[in-house]
Order: sequence, then structure tokens, then C-alpha cells
Amino acid sequence: MKKIILSISIILFSLSGFGQALKPVKIDSLVTVSLPTGFTKKDTLGQQIYQGTGSLGNILVLRVPNPPNAKPLNKEKDLKNVFKTYISGIQKQSVNGSVMYPRDTTIGKLEGKVFTLRIDNSGSTGESPELRNFILLYTQDVTYTFEYNYPEQRADLAKAELKQFSSSIRIAPTLDRRDQYLSDAKGLSSPAKIGIYGGGAIIVFIIVFTVMRRKNRQLEAGV
Repeated sequence: MKKIILSISIILFSLSGFGQALKPVKIDSLVTVSLPTGFTKKDTLGQQIYQGTGSLGNILVLRVPNPPNAKPLNKEKDLKNVFKTYISGIQKQSVNGSVMYPRDTTIGKLEGKVFTLRIDNSGSTGESPELRNFILLYTQDVTYTFEYNYPEQRADLAKAELKQFSSSIRIAPTLDRRDQYLSDAKGLSSPAKIGIYGGGAIIVFIIVFTVMRRKNRQLEAGV
């Protein structure tokens, strides 16, 4: 047992020597995230790419302006379709990739999407499968992608740094859902539908009852 603990300690110490401490970096005036101090930044045709090596995984952040002629999203379901299309595109880029644990999240006042892409090339390269953890944020102007990836065999060790990176994302309070889609309308709730349709049925019943009662009175009067 002591040998196992000692081995893990040596591994952690060795890996931490290759990484850099995470420090807050402003991606733009609206978004901040913590990156390794030795990160690099590339700007290609307005698309900004931040890359860095953490203690146990690699970090990638993309800031991509949306096409200027793109139509604003109208409803929440349109935003969900954007996320669905993005995830499908990421999966298609990797022949041996499979999407795991897709789920909704909220960062600040914005809706986001979280998922993991497991890439298994072990059959051809013999390498350990890779886990790529994504957080997607979409606004009308810019799409942000936050990625943390590492070998699957390192999953338990990398949890703490993944959490540190993920929880470091900060959004300006001026950004809200209206920067993602225009309408907050989600359709009528079940109680509302019952109230409207039930109320409508009652009104129809009252009208029919009144008409029938009036006809009966007319018949009784011999009109």
C-alpha cells in the first residue's frame, strides 16, 4: 500500500512539473477564464485561439465571431439546435469519437452546453483513449468554446484541475439570455393550457345552455 501511495505521489509530482498554474485571462471585455501562465494566443481572421498545458491536461479556448449576416435566434429551442449542430460537427471530425454526458449548464445569465468527446484510437495507435471536455457558450455575436483534454487513464487525477478550469469562466453581468435569443416565450404551461381550454369549454357550455334554455322557453310559450 505504501509503495502504491509513493508511486502516485511521484507521478503527481512529475506531472505537475510540466504544467503551469492557472491564472485569470480576459478573452475579451465580456468573458474571462483561467489559463496556464505559459499559454499561447493565435489570431487568425478574427478567430482567437488560446492554448496551454496544465498540470494534468491540455487547455484550449476558442473565440469565434459569428457570421455578420447570421440571423438572430428567436427562441430557446433555436439555441438548443445550435448546440446540437455544434456537437454533431465535433463528433464528425473524429472518426473514433463518441459523445458522452451531454447536459445543459448555466454560466452567469447565459445558457451553455457541456459534453465529453471520448476518442479511442487504441486499436490503431495503442495509445490510451483521450477525453475532451467541452463547454459551449453562444451569443448573437460570438461563440466561445472551452476545452480541457487528457488521457482517459488520467481521468481521476485530472478532475480537480478540470473543475478549477471550468469554474473559472466568468461572464460580464451585462450579458443575459437576450444576447442568445430574442424571445423568452416557451409556450403555454400545462396549468395555463388547462385554464384556457377548460375556461373555453365552460364558456361554450354556458352559451349552449343559455340558447337551449331560451328555445325551451319559446316552445313553452308557443312562440
